[in-house]
Amino acid sequence: MAQSIIGEKSLAFAKRIAKCYVYLKKKGETVMSKQVLRSGTSIGANVREGHYAQSKKDFISKMNIALKEAGETDYWLEVIHAAGYFSDDEYASLDADNKELLRMLAAIVKTSKEKEE
Repeated sequence: MAQSIIGEKSLAFAKRIAKCYVYLKKKGETVMSKQVLRSGTSIGANVREGHYAQSKKDFISKMNIALKEAGETDYWLEVIHAAGYFSDDEYASLDADNKELLRMLAAIVKTSKEKEE
């Protein structure tokens, strides 16, 4: 199956989040790093599941879960930055990528729901 733009971007983001997890662990942070690893990699996992959805409703559900995971990741990135583990530049870069995923997923969910009606 050819990879979609959202699939490519969510996979690239998951790779960045995995590296972020290693970075945070080296700094001694263990709780928030696990949370952001879980939510940040779950985005792409749900997008991939959505590509193999059994129905339009299942596809929308998977994209909606990916959207919620991106929202959770947004929260953890903000908290980690506020706690001083990320520089402003590190945070801005990760935040921009995650915000792009949030916008794309919100548009996919909205468009898919409109087409379903």
